[in-house]
Parts: sequence; structure tokens; C-alpha cells
Amino acid sequence: MNASDFRRRGKEMVDYVADYLEGIEGRQVYPDVQPGYLRPLIPATAPQEPDTFEDILQDVEKIIMPGVTHWHSPYFFAYFPTASSYPAMLADMLCGAIGCIGFSWAHSSVERAGLIGGVKLKAIPSDGKFAMRASALQEALERDKAAGLIPFFVVATLGTTSCCSFDNLLEVGPICHEEDIWLHVDAAYAGSAFICPEFRHLLNGVEFADSFNFNPHKWLLVNFDCSAMWVKRRTDLTGAFKLDPVYLKHSHQDSGLITDYRHWQLPLGRRFRSLKMWFVFRMYGVKGLQAYIRKHVQLSHEFEAFVLQDPRFEVCAEVTLGLVCFRLKGSDGLNEALLERINSARKIHLVPCRLRGQFVLRFAICSRKVESGHVRLAWEHIRGLAAELLAAEEGKAEIKS
Repeated sequence: MNASDFRRRGKEMVDYVADYLEGIEGRQVYPDVQPGYLRPLIPATAPQEPDTFEDILQDVEKIIMPGVTHWHSPYFFAYFPTASSYPAMLADMLCGAIGCIGFSWAHSSVERAGLIGGVKLKAIPSDGKFAMRASALQEALERDKAAGLIPFFVVATLGTTSCCSFDNLLEVGPICHEEDIWLHVDAAYAGSAFICPEFRHLLNGVEFADSFNFNPHKWLLVNFDCSAMWVKRRTDLTGAFKLDPVYLKHSHQDSGLITDYRHWQLPLGRRFRSLKMWFVFRMYGVKGLQAYIRKHVQLSHEFEAFVLQDPRFEVCAEVTLGLVCFRLKGSDGLNEALLERINSARKIHLVPCRLRGQFVLRFAICSRKVESGHVRLAWEHIRGLAAELLAAEEGKAEIKS
């Protein structure tokens, strides 16, 4: 869908929404479908080729709406209100377009979970490719058990934040299985790439995972927020979170026919995020999404090639997907100064990481609109700023001598 298509389809969607809300009084407020009604009405897999917008909108009315409870109906008197207004809907559209994530590179979700849970957290040393391996994990487990601690949870990462490295699940998984330790796989960024067969070898060993998470809002063309999580045994979650106050009980709750996500999480409700995934999968098709991922990977390798051609720079980690970690050969101070110049110029934006104690610059292919020309211009800009910095450093050295 290009900008012209979006203008046309956006107007059609606004008309559909306005018609829906204007006519909501005529819709049955509470559905009479049975649990599981939707499963036979939708395909088991996403389409390979894109579907038409007309077909998708027809399916919304034909197969989605029959299962909807219409919270905005004037005949809805249950629970409490769920607010809605035309200004808020317009702002929601703008929020999706801007894509503001609302953070300043302070992530560390696993560390935060440890703080919330009141448990000790330990980082496992990585190998030469920044991956967790069996020997390091086993050594840490034995040391902790000898100290009277009880290891119970391991987080393996596929596509780490710093350098997009991949922990070895084939080695880590069996250890967790033998030790009866929950293995969670964090594939927040890289998980989207597994839609491409050529990257699925990076998933080898995933059968040992007890839970798996990835963020379609990072790399699968679904706007923020949209995070997909799988668990091997749902009872591990529902056993911890299930509560049934009388106002939330319903006739199907003990039937085993429904998945009631309020028992899977701390919040009671959740947004209808699957709808935007459904739209994206159908309008791009599997082939369109694969092409998008492959284009970003190709662009990252183009940038990698630029770096490798310049003897002043070095690549600091293997380039597997859409991230290149690089630095000027020299001190951390030199690279910190380069990053300061890059971000002060405000022509491009980069953030750093630390690898093996060194200050490293990250070049991530991010935008849906990025092309080879943008990557080349970014590299020329970096090279130019690096040349200015190195000349200034040489001038300082001459003055001192």
C-alpha cells in the first residue's frame, strides 16, 4: 500500500467507522456465536500473495463483527465505560503514523523483571560471537547451587539488543530441560526475520523453550504496540493469575473452549492488536513481508561493505540481520566524540553499545522507506565527520609535540 492507496483506503475506513458508530444502535449488543466459531472461518496460514482491501473489509463485517460485543452501543450497561470519541480516534491514527515509542534507550526488561520478582539476576558470559553457550551456563548453575541458590529461570536471546547475536539454544535448551529450569526465548527484534526460511536455522533448539516472545511492532510492519508471546503450558500462567470475581464470570468459563487472556496477565483487558496484524498479513502476504525483511538485511550488508572498505573503521560483530556494529579504530574517547558529532549534526541518528568493554556505534536499518541511497548518504556523512574528527585530533597531537 503506497501513500495514494492509503489516502483512498483511509477515507473508506473513516466512512466505515462513522457508519458503524452511527448505526451501532441497530446492532445486537451481545454476540450469540459459540466459542471457536471463528476458527473454521479463517485460513490456518497467512496468504502468500496480498489480498484486496475490499475482501478484508468484507470479512470484517462477515466474520469479525458477529463475534464482537459492542461496548459503544447505547444498550451496553455492563462493567464500566470504555471511552471513545472521534478526536481520540484521529489522534490514535496520528500516533500510529509518528511511531513514538516514548523511551530514551532505557530497556533492560529482564533486569526489571528480576527487581519486580525480588530475585537475584546473573549475566552469563558469552563466547567470541557474543552468544551464551552450554559450558558458561552450566558453570554458573553449579556455582549458584553450591552457594545455596535455586536457579529456576533462564532467558536466551535471539538477536540481542547490543549486537544482534544469537544464543545457542541447542546447547542451552537441554541443560534447562535437565535442570527443570524455565527457558524463555527473547526474540523481540529478530523474531520477525524467521518468516524467511533462510533465517530459521537460528531457531534451532526452540523446541526446548517454555515461552517465546517477539515484537511484530519492531520489524513486521505492525505499528506500536504489538508483542506476540507463546507459552508451552498455559496453565503455568493461568494457575498464577486466575481470579473470578462474580462480575467477570460467564457461561463458558469452565468449558475449556475459550482462551480467556485476563488469566494470562496482570492487566484485565488488552487492545485488539491481532486485528492490525491480520490486516498487515493479508495486505502484504507472506511474500511481501519476506521481501521487506530481506531488503533490510541486504541494506545492512551494503553498509557493512562500506565500513570494511575504509581502513580507519572496523566491524565489531557478525552482521546477520539488519544491524551493523562498527567503530573507528582507536580509543573509546575517539568513538564517543564521533557519535557526539553525528548526533549533534542531526542529519542521521545513531546510538551506541558496549562490546567486550569497547564503545561501539550501532547502525540499524529501521525505516520502511529506507533505500540504498539513504544508506550511502549516511555512510558518506559518517566518513566526513570522522575525517574532521581525526584531523582535529592530529592537530592537537602536533600542538602537544
